[in-house]
Amino acid sequence: MSEEKPYQVKMPNVRLSFPSLFETEWYGGKDTGKYAATFILDKVEHADVIKELQAKIKALLETIKVKSLSADKICLKDGDTTDNAREEDEGKFKIKASSQRRPFVLDRSKSPVTESDEVFYAGCYVNAIVNLWAQNSKDYGKRINCGLEGVMFSEHGEPFGAPRMDVSEFDAFGDADEGAPF
Repeated sequence: MSEEKPYQVKMPNVRLSFPSLFETEWYGGKDTGKYAATFILDKVEHADVIKELQAKIKALLETIKVKSLSADKICLKDGDTTDNAREEDEGKFKIKASSQRRPFVLDRSKSPVTESDEVFYAGCYVNAIVNLWAQNSKDYGKRINCGLEGVMFSEHGEPFGAPRMDVSEFDAFGDADEGAPF
C-alpha cells in the first residue's frame, strides 16, 4: 500500500520540454544539482488536470497563510501571459518540476529507460507524476514548487528546436580518398 500524497498530480499525455531526466540540469552555466523537466498542458485537452493543479496550489497557499503570490513564485504558468513565452506555449499552461533525486523514467511498458535508449526528447508526449509543495523560507521566501516524481513515455511528437542535421549534407565533400587513414 502506497502512502497518501495529497498534493500529487498525475498528468496524462502532456508535452515534454527542457528535459534533464538522466543528468542534473545546468542553468546559467552552473549545475543546479536537480533533475528537471517542463510539462506543457493544453488548456482544452488538459482542463481537468489544470483545475486540479490550481485547486491544490490554492490549498497550499492556505498552508503558508497567503491568499496569492506573484506569478513568478508559482510553478504553474499560463503560456498566454508569461514573459518569454514560446510559440508552443500559446493556448497552454506549463509547469516546471524538479527533484534532487533522479525520477522514475519509464517506457510505455513501464520498464526503466536509460539515456542511451534515446526515448525522451523535447516535444514528445509523456505521462508525468508530480508533487506540489509549499515553500515558506526565511531566506528564500514563499513559493509553490513542483517536485518531479516520474515520467513515462506516451507517444512521439514534433521535436522542439532545430531539426538534426541529415548525413547527406556531407555529400558536398565528395567521396573519401581510398588511401585515407580512417
